[in-house]
Amino acid sequence: MSGFSAAAEKYWRDAFAGGEVRWSAPSLTVSVDPGLRDGFRAVVLETAGGARAALTPELAAALSLDAAPDFPALRQALTDAGAALYGADNVFYFPRERHAELSAETPPAHVRALTPDDAAAFARFESQASEQDLDDAYVALDHDAAFGAFDGGRLVCAASMYAWNASPLMDLGVLTLPAHRGRGHARAVVRAIAREALRRGFEPQYRCQLDNAASVGLAAAAGLSLYGQWDFVRMPE
Repeated sequence: MSGFSAAAEKYWRDAFAGGEVRWSAPSLTVSVDPGLRDGFRAVVLETAGGARAALTPELAAALSLDAAPDFPALRQALTDAGAALYGADNVFYFPRERHAELSAETPPAHVRALTPDDAAAFARFESQASEQDLDDAYVALDHDAAFGAFDGGRLVCAASMYAWNASPLMDLGVLTLPAHRGRGHARAVVRAIAREALRRGFEPQYRCQLDNAASVGLAAAAGLSLYGQWDFVRMPE
């Protein structure tokens, strides 16, 4: 039995439940799903148990595949069809056995929920972060919830979360100002906002790019475990 929550397992099971299996190999199952939503032409999830992919009928018809592919062959076929995968994200969740511990935890005194009254502090925080960091973290005060860590009255780390594709998952991002990294702020803020997600009846979800070693390390430090690697192809604009 999986060590992850029923909400996370159901979300990903449902994501690949539509349509009809077109190709099936020991390490990869590919289905054709005319009901793919949210502007996707393809979605892929790799886990320890293998990989699953769902394609629109139009994209599946454009692929040059004569036999059931493995994942590298599918990736190449998508590229050859002009529909290269975007670039995978690691997807992390808290194992079920850590939910009770997380829910009972009291955050440090310098970590709290952010409100509209923190707009000036948040604007100053954003002004001290690089555009790349802001884009990667996607932290916003007007998301469903936001938390922050303060040092000397200044906001130095912030996280926010929003409902993921109208599901019971809350996708979260976190950003610490460079001068304040390595002090445990991000770990404390991630655990605080994850606790709030659980309190609201949602499952916290943490994502980062595969080559972001610092973010992968933060996930482990916060108590998250890797669920899988998610990738996609969007509809052309």
